[in-house]
Parts: sequence; C-alpha cells; structure tokens
Amino acid sequence: MPAGIKRPKKQLDLRENPSTPQLYHPDPSRLRINTDNLAPGPLQIGVASNRLFRPQYRLIQGVRRSNLSCFVAGIPVQLKQRTLVMVKELGGKVGASRPTSHPRRLRRWCLDLSVYLLIRAMVATIQTLPLDMGNSVCHLLARLASGPLKIRNRTTTENLARIFPESSTQSRKRLTQEMWHNLLLMVCEIAWAQRRLHLVNWRKHVRIDKTKSILSLYLSERPVVGVTGHFGNFEIGGYVTGLMGFRTLTIARQLDNPYLHRWVDRFRGAKGQKMVDKEGCANIVDQHLADGGILSLLADQHAGPKGCWVDFLGHTASAHKALALFSLTNQAPMIVGYMRRLDAQPMQFELGTTGIIDPANDNDSQCNSVRSLTQWYNRRLAVAIGKGVEQYWWLHRRWREPPPRVAKGLSKND
Repeated sequence: MPAGIKRPKKQLDLRENPSTPQLYHPDPSRLRINTDNLAPGPLQIGVASNRLFRPQYRLIQGVRRSNLSCFVAGIPVQLKQRTLVMVKELGGKVGASRPTSHPRRLRRWCLDLSVYLLIRAMVATIQTLPLDMGNSVCHLLARLASGPLKIRNRTTTENLARIFPESSTQSRKRLTQEMWHNLLLMVCEIAWAQRRLHLVNWRKHVRIDKTKSILSLYLSERPVVGVTGHFGNFEIGGYVTGLMGFRTLTIARQLDNPYLHRWVDRFRGAKGQKMVDKEGCANIVDQHLADGGILSLLADQHAGPKGCWVDFLGHTASAHKALALFSLTNQAPMIVGYMRRLDAQPMQFELGTTGIIDPANDNDSQCNSVRSLTQWYNRRLAVAIGKGVEQYWWLHRRWREPPPRVAKGLSKND
C-alpha cells in the first residue's frame, strides 16, 4: 500500500445500484480514494474537466491536491488544483477514508474563520451607517478600486471596449467608476436590508413596473422560470420577492469559505428563498417545478465550450442550456426580470420585467428549440441592461472565444 495512505476502516460497496453507482461522503473535498483494496473487477479512474457531468459518474471535488489522492495499481494519479476526479465503477469495491491531519488544514481553517469574522465586523459597521454616509463611502471606495488599485481593470476595460467600441477612454473610466459604486452600494444594501426593508415599508423602497403581468404570473398555479443577470441589485430582488410572500428556488455555487456560505445562505433564505447547490440539483429542480414552484436563475454565466453559443450585447457568448430546458420540459412560462437602482440612490429600486414567454402559447416561435429560447432571454436581458449600463457587472468574463468548431458553425449560420 502506498505510504501515507491508511487502509479505510469501512468499505463502500457500489454494486447496490449498478446503473448509477454513487460514493457518498460528508465532505467530498477531503476524501481519499484508495484502490489498493479493490475486489476483482475493472475500475477506471481519470481526471475530468470541472464541467463534465454524466449520471453514471460520481464526481468528487478535489479542492486541493493534498486533500485528494488517487492510486491505480500503486501509481499516484497527478491532480491539478480544482479538478474533478471521475470514478466509473464496473464491479468491485472502493475504500474511502478521511486524510490524516495536515498543517494546511489548520491554516485554511484559521484563514476562513478570520475572513468570516472580518466581513461580519465590516457588515456590522455598515449597518450602523446612515444611507447618505454609506453612499459617500461607496463613492470613495469606487474611486480607489477603479483608479489606484485597478481591481479587475483589464477584464473590465476589455469588456467595455468590446461592447462600446466607439466610446472614449475617459467615458469608459467614468463608467468603470460608476460600476464600482453600484457594486459596493449593493453590498451595503444587502447589509441594510434585514433592518430597513420590511413588510410594512417595502413600498417606500421598491417600485414595481408592469405589476399586473408579474403578479398574475406568480400567483398562477403554473411553474415559473425567472431569469435575471448580474445587474442592479439582484440579491435584493430575491429578498423582496420572498418578502411579498413568493417562495422561490435558486441555484447557486457553494462558497469556498464554509462560514461565509452559511451566513449568505441564511440571508437569502430569510424570507423564503431556498438555495440549492448546482451540482446534482436536477431532480430537486424538476420536483419544484412539478409542484408549481418558482425557479430563479442568473442567466449571464459563462457555460464553457459546450454551452449554447448565442448573441449577447452584440457579441457571441456561451449560455447554459439548462435554463431553456427547465422551461421547455415543464411547459413553464419564462420571465426576464430585473431589480435596478433608481437615480443612483441607495435603497431605491425598480422591480420590473422586459419580457414574458410561454411555451404553451408561443405565437412567435421563440420556444421551438433550446437555442431559440436561449437567444430570446439573452436579448431581453440586454434590454434590461440598457436601462442602466453602469449597474451591470462588467468585471466578470462573460465573453470568451468559442472553440474553432463552434466558431465555424456560427459563421455558417451568419
């Protein structure tokens, strides 16, 4: 047996359900797979990309190389940071055990706890500030982030130059500073929300555009798929929706810091918004929609080379196919919503929609395929962004070069 790997006390038999073998563990990121004690039977172990998912595979996340080790016939398999290990069981047993204690784990725990306590202290300070003072602090920090510090400056500059090629350098710098102001103000508003935004006063802070269309859809007994983007204050949008009595299900990636994740999850779920991890959530989402629930999703996430490549703000971008599939397979109306800030003032919002489409009543043939529906909601999301371009997150890498095969197919379509 390779040195440093203890034989597990308990073996996990994966042959109980050969069609979909699964390997459960309370903390998959700290799981070791040891094939030294395999029973007779073929086993395949390999390194897959972090976007690969097939039902017959159990994906085990290796956050750090020291926390996950794989051996095939005594030979260690080299793992890169943040990869997924793909284990396909065709017969036999796999042993699993926690790794031995390591100084890195202690350092990681101290770092996570320190960051959590620091952020909680900052939030507690923000909660005591008046709105105007918090707004002034955000303006100051925005000038630092966009000026001397140049945080995510390269990505932001590239995105603005791509979308606004005719704009001057000075106007892009001004837009970058306004973006940072809105992003920092969003953080302050999240801190203020639980103390200053209540059931009796939310109308003083939120104006609803197209009220009849939104409420008639949410109050119906049919499932609804709501999509939005990194625009305005989408976190407050989910909070206000729950405050109005609508229970939603949201798919989100777990944060690396477990303390921060639990804290953010408590905020999001304070008014009835349920969060599920994006890994293995398909069955939960299908059941939620089958029960007539509301699904809320961020639609402007890069989906990788295997995503659905469509036009977004005039340039090709990869979008997740699952959003359209959720709507089409469940015959659920899709609504493109937004929560934008009014006049750059803190805690003053407009909740609205730029489009509603129903697969059961599709007169414009926008629901003929996953691609057509994906293109539709990206166009409607672009309309929402046009209502306040400074409130969009230009700092994330939304546009990337498609693979050569995809680029060739897109050129033929054009």
